[in-house]
Amino acid sequence: MSRLAGRVAIVTGAGRGIGRAHALALAAGGASVVVNDLGTGVHGDGADGGPAESVCAEIRAGGGQAVASHHDVSDWTAARDLIALAVDSFGGLDVLVNNAGILRDRAFFNMSEDEWDAVVAVHLKGHAAPSRHALAWWRAEAKASRPRAASVIHTTSSSGLCGNFGQANYAAAKMGIVGLSKVLSIEGAAYGVRSNVISPSARTRMVAGMTGADQLGEPDETGYDPYGPGHIAALAAWLAEADCPARDQIFHVSGRRVRVLEVPRIASEARSERDFTPSTLANALADRLVTPLGAFDLILGASHCSAKDAPA
Repeated sequence: MSRLAGRVAIVTGAGRGIGRAHALALAAGGASVVVNDLGTGVHGDGADGGPAESVCAEIRAGGGQAVASHHDVSDWTAARDLIALAVDSFGGLDVLVNNAGILRDRAFFNMSEDEWDAVVAVHLKGHAAPSRHALAWWRAEAKASRPRAASVIHTTSSSGLCGNFGQANYAAAKMGIVGLSKVLSIEGAAYGVRSNVISPSARTRMVAGMTGADQLGEPDETGYDPYGPGHIAALAAWLAEADCPARDQIFHVSGRRVRVLEVPRIASEARSERDFTPSTLANALADRLVTPLGAFDLILGASHCSAKDAPA
């Protein structure tokens, strides 16, 4: 029996890249999928219904069930209608994958208000609005003695966790998504709702425009690509399962490597028997400061962690 059989999932930004990989993997696992995508360019310009319809056609060709959605997830009312579409089409909702996003990179001292607002709207509000309406529906179901083992899967970024030049808008939104997921984990627990975050490293249209993207290697001679979008989908499919134990976690995925991140983590501490002054703080903290990771340090693996190999 398929591990996601009978589950209903929404994937936003599912027309291309990572979102498309998520939608196909969920459908392959047996889920019925709402494929949401406006079909905009990487900067949020234009609209095209083709990508979402194309992914639906792929799912149906493989024997699965899918319906296309062109709702704007950054619009509160449209996000409510997106949740309703899943319920009306497939009888319920079990999984929400928040993935839609755009980029409008610029050094912060030159960034316009519109460039800030557009990116924060699509990423942060575009995660919040569907999550809010999904949680309201799951809460109502639980109160009617019809609880769902629900899962929300958010998409953050190494740019949010570590920062990246020219991406103040994107990084702020992506770190805000981590906070959103933590609150959703707390508030949703009583209704059977889990919330987790994925930080993906993948070769997509958005990553191609990031500072440092030229550091990503090409597929090897066998065709293996450690930055192919498909690698991210296996984790999303596991998080979507009804009995998945993960809750309030942050994962970073790159190829065949999955890291569980701690944000925040206490790295050091200074104590004093007297109130601190600037002078005593300088002495106490100078050798306790943390060297921050850069976004591509995290992507390329420059960190210290204990590793556990999966069975071959």
